[in-house]
Amino acid sequence: MRSKRLALVCCAALLAAPSGCATSGGVALRADGTPGPEECPQKAREAMRYLRLFVGESASVELDANQSLTDAITLYEGPIESILDEDLGLLDAPARLYGRVWTSGPQVVIRYYEAQPLDGGDNVPICAVARLGMGQLRKRSGSKPGTAILGSSRAGVFIVDSFR
Repeated sequence: MRSKRLALVCCAALLAAPSGCATSGGVALRADGTPGPEECPQKAREAMRYLRLFVGESASVELDANQSLTDAITLYEGPIESILDEDLGLLDAPARLYGRVWTSGPQVVIRYYEAQPLDGGDNVPICAVARLGMGQLRKRSGSKPGTAILGSSRAGVFIVDSFR
C-alpha cells in the first residue's frame, strides 16, 4: 500500500505541468470514421512506468459507469467513464478510466487517456484501449448513427504505448 501511495504521489508530481494528452479534436479520422494512429504522450509513458503499467498489462472493466452489469449497453460517440474491475499495475480497482468512444466504424473504438485513483489524488495520464476478442466490440444491428449497441457491459482494458 505504501509503494502504491508513493507511485501515485510521483504521478501527481508529473501532473504539475500540463499533460498534453490528445483529445478528440487532435485525432485524425480514417475514411470509415475510426480514429487514426496517435502517439502516447511522454507524460503518460512516465506516469505508466511509475504505476507499473507496462504494454500488454490488462484487467477487466465496466465500459460505462452509468450502465454497469447489464446485458446490452448503448455507447455514445464522445467521452466515456469506465470502472476498473481489477487492479491494474498499482491502480487499485475500482479506479475510474476516462477516455473517448468512436462509433462510426464497424466496431466501437475506445481509447483511455486518464485514470482516477479512488483513494485520492489527481487524474493520472495513461494510454489504454478497450478490447474484446471474437468481434464482441462489433456494433449490433439497430445501432443509430453516433451510437453503438453492444452485447456486454464488460471488456478488457489493455495498456499500450501508442494508439494504432
